[in-house]
Amino acid sequence: MCGIVAYVGKNNATPFLVSGLRRLEYRGYDSAGVATMASNGSFQLGRAVGRIDQLAATLDQSPIDGTIGIGHTRWATHGPATVANAHPHLGGSGLVAIVHNGVIENYQTIKDQLIEKGYVFKSDTDTEAISHLIADYLQQLMELPLAERKDKSDGPNSIYFEAVRLSLDQLRGTYGLVVMFRDRPDLLVAARCGSPLVIGVGKGEQFIASDTSPLVGHTERIIYLADHQLAIVTNDSIQVRHREQGRVRPEVRVLEKTEQDVSTEGYQHYMLKEIHEQPTALRNAMRGRLDRESATAKFGGLNLTPSQLRGVNRLILTACGTSWHSALIGEYLIEEFARLPVEVEYASELRYRNPPIDNNTLVFGITQSGETADTLAALREMKRKGHHTLAICNVIGSSIAQEADGGIYLHAGPEIGVASTKAFTSQVCVLSMLALYFGRLRHLSYEAGQRIINQLEALPEAVEKALQCNDQVKEIATKYKDCTNFLYLGRHYNFPTALEGALKLKEISYIHAEGYPSAEMKHGPIALVDAYTPSVFILSKSTIYDKVMSNLQEVKARGGPVIAVVNERDKSLDSLVDDFIEVPYVEDFLQPIVTSIPLQLLAYHIAVMRGCDVDKPRNLAKSVTVE
Repeated sequence: MCGIVAYVGKNNATPFLVSGLRRLEYRGYDSAGVATMASNGSFQLGRAVGRIDQLAATLDQSPIDGTIGIGHTRWATHGPATVANAHPHLGGSGLVAIVHNGVIENYQTIKDQLIEKGYVFKSDTDTEAISHLIADYLQQLMELPLAERKDKSDGPNSIYFEAVRLSLDQLRGTYGLVVMFRDRPDLLVAARCGSPLVIGVGKGEQFIASDTSPLVGHTERIIYLADHQLAIVTNDSIQVRHREQGRVRPEVRVLEKTEQDVSTEGYQHYMLKEIHEQPTALRNAMRGRLDRESATAKFGGLNLTPSQLRGVNRLILTACGTSWHSALIGEYLIEEFARLPVEVEYASELRYRNPPIDNNTLVFGITQSGETADTLAALREMKRKGHHTLAICNVIGSSIAQEADGGIYLHAGPEIGVASTKAFTSQVCVLSMLALYFGRLRHLSYEAGQRIINQLEALPEAVEKALQCNDQVKEIATKYKDCTNFLYLGRHYNFPTALEGALKLKEISYIHAEGYPSAEMKHGPIALVDAYTPSVFILSKSTIYDKVMSNLQEVKARGGPVIAVVNERDKSLDSLVDDFIEVPYVEDFLQPIVTSIPLQLLAYHIAVMRGCDVDKPRNLAKSVTVE
């Protein structure tokens, strides 16, 4: 949600800023802007409502350049999408320029104080309050004799760093921000608290972004800022400081993304590319984690001994959205394999509830981005109460990865489409291995462990076969693209799959859809069934196949169209099912991964046929970093 890019060096900043913002489009936004420093020492702004194309057109008409600059894509939180509300914002009559991700909860109090001092506000945003606050502190520091300034260690940079640091002390909320200064055209100050920032280390130039995508192709070395850290960045130096603890030695890491990772590689959309990347993502999730000798899984980052994990008597899985659906599947998996009680909590609710949790409870936060504000807040609350917290996420160096006591990376590769696909199936795969691990710690036999490993290793090939249904699904999408309501129905492991299928359709096609356990239809939702409301049944072969068949007949008897996801076409169903989608057979516990493939494709093709922006659906963001 929102995106930041910044550059300082010897080249024109604008091309990097615009191309970097394009790579951040997947995060969700409604306006965009850039600011650079002109040769005469004043800021040049270009801002536009809508897509980056609108900003690029604005910059074509009124070009700006300079060897230092900042850029931003905004997702509105305070005030509507207007040019005046778009970032960057200027503070103190052009003394500073700022871009900001996050939400400042006490901005109105700060704004009122600054208005009393004579500052004039031109936007509805909380960010403009930060810009004026930094400018106000900077002016105060400029008026002090050098001997009275608190921080003189960095010479000419100290006053700018200190103005930002003092301002941050007044803020309550979350921020990732970058500040540019009128009187220091070679300096950027960046700061983070709850909203990610990454510094790209170059030669004679430095880059800053809210994730690594804009940095690909520009540098191979990166620094992740941690919460409460600030960076003083010039074209030839980077200094990192903690707000309260002073200088820190940053860890310089290797940027593992490639140009291939951030391109569509010939696919029409990122989402379609990522759907087809799932066999590879699953192999990466399992690589090095299946231990045949011990018939179990192994994880290097849990940071708890087998003895400690053996003592766990309850798990809490907390997540939001698609990750919550994977957690529901994880509940089935762990309880079946390990006989270990599991509770699944919406992270947005867990933070504010006060449930009784005993000392031997382990809390997993599940998130694709590692920046989901609700999940991060829930994990922090559980950690504050003394519980061990672990994370399952896809982004190395993310907030949750840094703050949890340990965790498991998905290794699914970048997921740029807003609607999650390969991250979801990778989460389910990791949860399957986690269930195997806990099962082998407790009661699961060696032979059972070997069988599960066999089934996991065969999974990527089954997904490759499932992807062959693409043309079949496209034909079905043509038939139902104009419907306004869908029902998704499944049982046992495939009930969460039904929820996920409905969410995918809602997210990218804007069609109303609901997922239910198929047996629950007769308890109310069956009233929705009519000739214009298709029901998508997940009818894979399992111990409850006949039960789902009975539920299907109830829908068909009331005139509802039925789309069935099956393992093989059953001719006895021809009179009951309007359309079939065939996928390979796998064991019950892996069916959510295979059966989710046609549901992803169905949502994708319907959305394309309806003219929707598949990768950047309206009102949504990839990383939901505000509550």
